[in-house]
Amino acid sequence: MIRRLYLRIYVATLAALAAVAVLFALAWWAVLRQPGGSDWLRALHSDALHLHLDGLVLIFVITAVVGVAMYPLARRLTGQIEALVASMDRFGAGELATRAPVAGADEVAHLAHAFNTMADRVTGLMSAHGRMLANASHELRSPLTRIRMALELYEAEPRPGLLQGIREDCTEIDEQIEEILLASKLDTVGIERREEADLAVIVAEECTRLGLPFDVTPTPMLGDTRLLRRLLRNLLENALTHGRTGVEARAFVDTTGDRVVHVTDRGPGIDASERERVFEPFHRPANTRESGNGWGLGLALVRQISEQHGGHARCLGREGGGCTFEFRVAVVG
Repeated sequence: MIRRLYLRIYVATLAALAAVAVLFALAWWAVLRQPGGSDWLRALHSDALHLHLDGLVLIFVITAVVGVAMYPLARRLTGQIEALVASMDRFGAGELATRAPVAGADEVAHLAHAFNTMADRVTGLMSAHGRMLANASHELRSPLTRIRMALELYEAEPRPGLLQGIREDCTEIDEQIEEILLASKLDTVGIERREEADLAVIVAEECTRLGLPFDVTPTPMLGDTRLLRRLLRNLLENALTHGRTGVEARAFVDTTGDRVVHVTDRGPGIDASERERVFEPFHRPANTRESGNGWGLGLALVRQISEQHGGHARCLGREGGGCTFEFRVAVVG
């Protein structure tokens, strides 16, 4: 296919130059055919006539020279395309480390760069999904183990409390699967709809549901209300699980016009070295035992939802102890 493209480029260039030469010859022939054209030519000085004939010969010579010069140029162009196609074929065959060579700054080089960017994105997503699934299988093992043990105990001695524990573990598994599916969807599809939303309303409703104090002022923005509610719910549940005391929330518009949500607590706090890593899926602090509480997917979803809305989420220390989790998004216009 590449060789045919090369031949088409080469032949098209030669054909264009040959057409110019033919048109020049036809124009000269037309002059000769005009009434009195021969007399007019004889009236010309012989040197002038030779000059025109030399010009015709020169065009044919230029055509030949350009044809020879076009060979390496056309071959270079098709060679770049051939290398790009070969890289795409290898990538499609599963060699995910393959990248296309980028030479120069022409259109083919831009295309190769775009392919490399796409390949980086694909491999990054696949790597992230692989890590998430590996961590998810590890996290699901605990409730499944508890269910199996509870069933064995129930068979030996039926007790209502055991059934309640099984129900709670099933709910935990269901929530974890839902979070995994949502994280995967946000990676691949993003936000499907945007509508008028008010962070103040969402904060007030969620804090009221949990019996937590809140302080809000109107904080309108465009976004997916369902995802924004999920973001806040994850922040509040995280604060209740890890911070435990002094949990409260605020929603406001700051002096720059950014829409901001703060969820604070008075718990033990998070080391500065861990404040960024808590947003990694299933991150477990180094000083946490295997049976201790990790961070699951909750805060990872907070970060994903924030970025899908053009904002960001971060963890801040709090004077007097505890943490402040901040969601901030700039509203354009």
